[in-house]
Amino acid sequence: MGNPFISFIKEKKEFWFQEGCFITENLNTEKAPELSVARVRVPPGGTTAWHWLHGITERYVILDGSGIVEVGDLPASTVNPGDVIVIPPRVRQRIRNMGSEDLIFLAICTPRFRPESYEALE
Repeated sequence: MGNPFISFIKEKKEFWFQEGCFITENLNTEKAPELSVARVRVPPGGTTAWHWLHGITERYVILDGSGIVEVGDLPASTVNPGDVIVIPPRVRQRIRNMGSEDLIFLAICTPRFRPESYEALE
């Protein structure tokens, strides 16, 4: 087991990701390879691109706003604060902001997200 540490949010910067959303990586380090946590922000009217992750299970924890999530063969579903979406590896996914405010959620990945695990599907 590794040494304890704190990943301070004040040291993080939000950036635009090719998927169609803004990302702040709260935790993504080799110090904790078993997990990553990112804050995702989808502006009003925005939709992320169809994609999947290789070898990574992702969980969306909706914090603010509302949206429509599409995951694999499940029917499109409305999601709101407190809802959790579990997305196994290689299952297609996208989310659309249906509200007038930002849709904000945590993307929790196990093991941690690595750019080479991302595959755009459109």
